[in-house]
Amino acid sequence: MKTVQGNGVTALTMEVARVQAIASISKCMDTIPSEYIRSENEQPAATTLHGVVLQVPVIDISDVDEEKVVKMIAEASKEWGIFQVTNHGIPDDVIANLQKVGKAFFEEVPQEEKELIAKNPGSQSIEGYGTSLQKEVEGKKGWVDHLFHKIWPPSEINCRYWPKNPPSYREANEEYAKRLRDVVDRIFKSLSLGLGLEAHEMMEAAGGEDIVHLLKINYYPPCPRPDLVLGVVAHTDMSHITILVPNEVQGLQVFKDDHWYDVKYIPNALIVHIGDQVEILSNGKYKSVYHRTTVNKDKTRMSWPVFLEPPSEHEVGPIPKLINEANPPKFKTKKYKDYVYCKLNKLPQ
Repeated sequence: MKTVQGNGVTALTMEVARVQAIASISKCMDTIPSEYIRSENEQPAATTLHGVVLQVPVIDISDVDEEKVVKMIAEASKEWGIFQVTNHGIPDDVIANLQKVGKAFFEEVPQEEKELIAKNPGSQSIEGYGTSLQKEVEGKKGWVDHLFHKIWPPSEINCRYWPKNPPSYREANEEYAKRLRDVVDRIFKSLSLGLGLEAHEMMEAAGGEDIVHLLKINYYPPCPRPDLVLGVVAHTDMSHITILVPNEVQGLQVFKDDHWYDVKYIPNALIVHIGDQVEILSNGKYKSVYHRTTVNKDKTRMSWPVFLEPPSEHEVGPIPKLINEANPPKFKTKKYKDYVYCKLNKLPQ
């Protein structure tokens, strides 16, 4: 990385411009590079319904009335595609440690060390430290850096992409992965029962014990013009479901009833997104949520989504029991890797 002078402005140049570096330059000015400025129909200041905070369904999954929990999860997945779960059984300190080590990686580890686990530009894998993820219209960029790596199952983990610093990073992530599995099982079970299937059927169709848990840490530095940028552009998740831990800084928005709304966080809750693969498995009964993220002028926003994905060779299509003459298949059955390729390259499915 080197510093160059031009037109009275100091800029950092590196093989890939990290948003964290750009943010440190931009904070002295009320301006940002043009490639981060969204078109008017995307700018959050112009497109957010202000004064309204969306209260997405909040579900206590420790409730002894299992039928009630199933009904609430199924309804939220059909109507919203997003819900928050409380009393999920993951201790507060396990989540706090996950957040602590992730924050330390971005804010305390030297840039040169972070770059050692950067994504290989020529690789098909999305694991590693990076900035851009998919093709963006008009070459626009999101105001975010990220780190991807798999945390489950053990056969899928590539330690090359796990930070060695801070030293407690691995322990914190392994503990969270272990605790998360019970939550995943409960959500899949409820989604299955909510469609009139046996409790185990949706998880089996999704990949069973081979379902990949892919962690992403999003790091959104302060931005002098949060009214003009997006952290992550509007999208649905490719995964079956996504289970997300946010920090305390607001930023998640959901598109509902033709408007973008801020989502209100519930302290210590997990945010659950229905993704494309569960929409496909349910033959469209459950809806993947269309969402985006905004950034803050003064505070760093972070989030820790875990994407629950099928193995790359696993074929996903509507569950046969849900198909009949009155309800023909709405989606093609295809290997997950092919679905991902089409989505990332904006090709028709």
